[in-house]
Amino acid sequence: MKVLCVGHSTYDTTLAMKEYPKENVKYRVEKHIECGGGPASNGAYLLSKWGMDVTMASIVGKDYYGDRIIAEFKSINADTSCIEQIPTHQTSSSYIIANKSNGSRTIITAKSSPIRALSKKITMKADVILIDGEHPDTAKEVLLNNPQAISVLDAGRVNDDTKELGKMVTYLVCSKDFAEEITNSKIDTSNINSLIECYNYLKDYFNTNIIITLEAKGSFTEISGKYEIIPSIKVTAIDSTGAGDIFHGAFTYFISNGYSLKDSIHYASITGGISVTRVGSRNSIPTLQEVLEYDTNII
Repeated sequence: MKVLCVGHSTYDTTLAMKEYPKENVKYRVEKHIECGGGPASNGAYLLSKWGMDVTMASIVGKDYYGDRIIAEFKSINADTSCIEQIPTHQTSSSYIIANKSNGSRTIITAKSSPIRALSKKITMKADVILIDGEHPDTAKEVLLNNPQAISVLDAGRVNDDTKELGKMVTYLVCSKDFAEEITNSKIDTSNINSLIECYNYLKDYFNTNIIITLEAKGSFTEISGKYEIIPSIKVTAIDSTGAGDIFHGAFTYFISNGYSLKDSIHYASITGGISVTRVGSRNSIPTLQEVLEYDTNII
């Protein structure tokens, strides 16, 4: 299967600290971690690392970070022919403080003005599509040109583009924050009725398959007419950077390789759960074998 991922590319610098820093204090860490980042980009990286035929479509600058992002994809045999380097564009860069005491992360991103479309039309036929809402005009064109493809939207921000794209994909996988904002309601994860009400609103609005991720609480969806929470695995988190992106990439892998919806969410949750026990984003991605053998190893 040919996989096409369209979305944001950034370059991450992660500093792992024992606690969140205080203002106007000097700190020293033993090392920092650098790697590419971005929702669809991290998903593409996982899919290529797990052996799928992946093309990444994105825009970066003709600069050091842009070169590093392309080199990183080439190192895992991803197709970079649809990553455009624009001399006047500065590659996005993210600076991440990972608080190892509670697993939280604080991200500051330096990002140029968004570009709605790549300059060249993407003509390849894709069997699987993963998008994150960046370069929305290209994403829409790709979806329209590949109506038979299994398509997944990593829905992070609520705006007119994600609202439109959400109606075009096979699966809309959104965060709890996204669901609350678009429904103008508050989800109480201990109250199944609040989840059902929010889910039904999204289902009616987008008219597609909906999965709401609830972080440590798991994911909520409807399977064969029955509402279900698929639980997350229990881990001690030290860095949650990229965990959502990794979940979306893993979900895309399993759902496009014939796994059931429930199993796809389950294994994606394992993948994301393992990743938060490691510092960084792409270097925290487990192998496919680790994920598939996880249930056996904990028995």
